[in-house]
Amino acid sequence: MLKPPQHFVIVGGGTAGWLAALMLRQTLPDVHKITVVESSKIPNIGVGEGTTAVFRQMLKGFGFDEFEFLREAEATIKFGIRHKDWRRLGHHYDGPIDDPHLVMEPASSRPQSYIDIFSCAAGRRLADTHLFAYLLDQQRAPFARKTDGSLVPMGPYHNAYHFDQAKAGEWLRNKSRGVEKIDAQVNGITREKESGKITALISDAGEITGDFFIDCTGFRRTLISAMGARWISYAKELPVNRAMPFWLDIGEDEELTPYTTAWAQGAGWLWMIPTQKRMGCGYVYSDHFTTPDQAQAEIEKTLGRKIEPRNDIKIDSGRLDKAWIGNCLALGLASSFLEPLEATSIHGTIVQMMVFLSHHINCTTKDADQYNGFAARQLDDFKQFINMHYVSERRDTSFWQSVAQDFISDETKSRLATWQRKMPGWEDFSPLPGGFAHTEQQLYYPVLDGLGLLNRAVAQAHMESLPDLRKNAKSAADTLTEEYRAAAPRALRHREFLKSL
Repeated sequence: MLKPPQHFVIVGGGTAGWLAALMLRQTLPDVHKITVVESSKIPNIGVGEGTTAVFRQMLKGFGFDEFEFLREAEATIKFGIRHKDWRRLGHHYDGPIDDPHLVMEPASSRPQSYIDIFSCAAGRRLADTHLFAYLLDQQRAPFARKTDGSLVPMGPYHNAYHFDQAKAGEWLRNKSRGVEKIDAQVNGITREKESGKITALISDAGEITGDFFIDCTGFRRTLISAMGARWISYAKELPVNRAMPFWLDIGEDEELTPYTTAWAQGAGWLWMIPTQKRMGCGYVYSDHFTTPDQAQAEIEKTLGRKIEPRNDIKIDSGRLDKAWIGNCLALGLASSFLEPLEATSIHGTIVQMMVFLSHHINCTTKDADQYNGFAARQLDDFKQFINMHYVSERRDTSFWQSVAQDFISDETKSRLATWQRKMPGWEDFSPLPGGFAHTEQQLYYPVLDGLGLLNRAVAQAHMESLPDLRKNAKSAADTLTEEYRAAAPRALRHREFLKSL
């Protein structure tokens, strides 16, 4: 194709499907037709969802009202992730998602994480220079109220969100104006004999034709599987293979945590994601070490209350060998699944659509090949980042013993060996083409610090070898720490802020 397709058909709504429709219509206003095929017969299993800051950047870029989104999606603020019991029992560390280097004079043309290196050398918590660490810990909002009653942002950083998946999908659906909506269940496809491209969808509402098809059917992968895509499993590096989602009620006067909790358990880990009315939770675990009944009992003991699982799902972490085949592109869970430890799903969907719309919209064979290489690289890097979280001191259960012995990848071991000789730097990471947000050193540092994997002596030697940099880093760290400690108590309480909307 020498120009963008004129009729895009998205199969499956949900967060991925409506994000795709919204981004297509906003970015390509002259495209003749966009259709979303979504079946009201297919239930939504998801229980709470978390984003990265890219989601807020997208809302702002499209000129949407952030407060409207918070109201309609029953969303809450997310400043980062609190990791409980990952390093050892009784220990926790926070991963705030703001980057203090963005507001300080850059030390060079490439980011060096010099504030983090100084903090490590000085024996300080890396989180102390992060505004979000204080707001997270004190359960604050990203706004304060001025004397005239208006709201003022606490800082320049983009926060992320938690939301009710169904309500967020509906909000995105309503924002996707100029999009045809068909309530139907797609059961198959017809293909052109010579090219193999999709000519029509077979659905319970009849045939649906189009030029280009986007598969957002989740684990069913209705279109892309029929196109011949193969699954590449991450099971050798990511040890959990089941998920047990459930809801917990939140009291009307109970404070809402502005962070995701990732709580390591005996055979996996528990996520806890607050929406405005209830807590979305789930136990992702390995059935090699526990049964569903035992998993439920373990979580009930951990929480001190009964739970009602909504499902118990067999999962297989991994990705497609090709997310784009012919005139079919897979997004969201149709293209990949990684345990939701770092909110990679929605982030990946947004960035993949941005790359598609920015660089590959003409839909040539070369475009598809380049896109597939990009998507594979992005997801493999996500997998590598999550694998790093499992480098733990824990050996208290068979699961954690197996993790240490069998699941830490050679790449993780190699990187950790390198970082015992030098501090992590930009040269250790290959940025994504186009400079899209990705897993680079600014995300690794809080995890490495929290797990005790940074070498303080190496950090000290790094700073001593660069006295001017050390002076600048100390000044920046002292300034940020003092400023943020003083500022955080002035922010609104999280629930108070949400009620005020």
